[in-house]
Amino acid sequence: MMFRSGRLPRDLSLNRLAEARARMSEIPFDLTQSNPTACGIPYPPEILRGLGDPRGLLYEPDPRGLRPARTAIAAGYRRWGVEVDPDHVILTASTSEAYSFLFRLLADPGDAILVPAPSYPLFGHLLRLDSIEARTYALDPDDGWRIDFSILERQGESVRAVIVVHPNNPTGSFVHPEDRDRLAALCRDRGWAIIADEVFLPYPLDDNPEDDASFTDIHDCLCFTLGGLSKSVGLPQVKLAWIVASGPDDEVTAALEGLEYIADAYLSVSTPVAAAAPRLLSEGTTVYEAIRARCRANLEALRRLAADHPSIDVLPVGGGWSVVLRVPTVIGEEELCLRMLEGRGVAVHPGLFFGFPCEGFLVISLLPPENVFNEGAFSCLDEITSSAGYTEPR
Repeated sequence: MMFRSGRLPRDLSLNRLAEARARMSEIPFDLTQSNPTACGIPYPPEILRGLGDPRGLLYEPDPRGLRPARTAIAAGYRRWGVEVDPDHVILTASTSEAYSFLFRLLADPGDAILVPAPSYPLFGHLLRLDSIEARTYALDPDDGWRIDFSILERQGESVRAVIVVHPNNPTGSFVHPEDRDRLAALCRDRGWAIIADEVFLPYPLDDNPEDDASFTDIHDCLCFTLGGLSKSVGLPQVKLAWIVASGPDDEVTAALEGLEYIADAYLSVSTPVAAAAPRLLSEGTTVYEAIRARCRANLEALRRLAADHPSIDVLPVGGGWSVVLRVPTVIGEEELCLRMLEGRGVAVHPGLFFGFPCEGFLVISLLPPENVFNEGAFSCLDEITSSAGYTEPR
């Protein structure tokens, strides 16, 4: 007999889109690709040489992570004008693990944590695995994806924290400065923590320096800011992420003690990776620049193509690796994506995958090689207008 914990979903079968993808030997125009190592991004041959550092042969476990790595990570926040104390940094093997550490620090089974919608669907899975309730709060698509505070203010005593994604995946929207201040005040008054996911913060697309301030500068309430090598230097396979704690001194001290206790139970960060972190962050700059240039070029190309399709809106995007299309709702998103995939070999995400508030949104990645992106985007836009039942001028 097979036993299954209630932490797992009852139904683990593939959805229709995943089944269709599994049947295809290849997808010529995969506009869902989020792995930079599979997108033709140039990586310097020497970038991983730091993994051969002789210090990797020593096992000197530190629950917070090797100090040189934490110092290099802390120094990286100076680009946002913030001085971070290396002792306020905790290393983890991934941002998923960082979330789990924070959930265990902040909440008991049955408590709740607030999650933005739309956003990446991983949060619900991670919270369920830790037996914590995920409650969504809305981001308003007609107001630049601003936070709907009426939902937050109605929450009861079981809430322990609010997750913000800055910039959001997939909307690319930064938390508005006014919302950031209001959220910090609300969390201070309610005794909640902020968990700020900033993995895409290094990738501004439409520059607005006021919007992309880091949450590491929050001091009114307890705040945990997440980052990692997966996005910051395009190395998801290296597996290193971090938590930066900020806020009132006494609360930060207690939180770091708790995180150190949790991290010490796992000691999951590889010593060779931690020893290599300063070099990876330094030599990964060229990778970061190549990814940013790719995303900006593809975004500009998409906007040029969409200019011939007035029924399709390319929504404003502040940062990250994705862009959202608002499309006619003549047919459902899933059916439209299936037509695109099976008829044209173009893969895109339906908005429903990310919890958009209604039909009529598609999400595409800006990472694919420019020739693949251009041809795939052209075919995507053509299929949208064809499925809507009319032809637009070209």
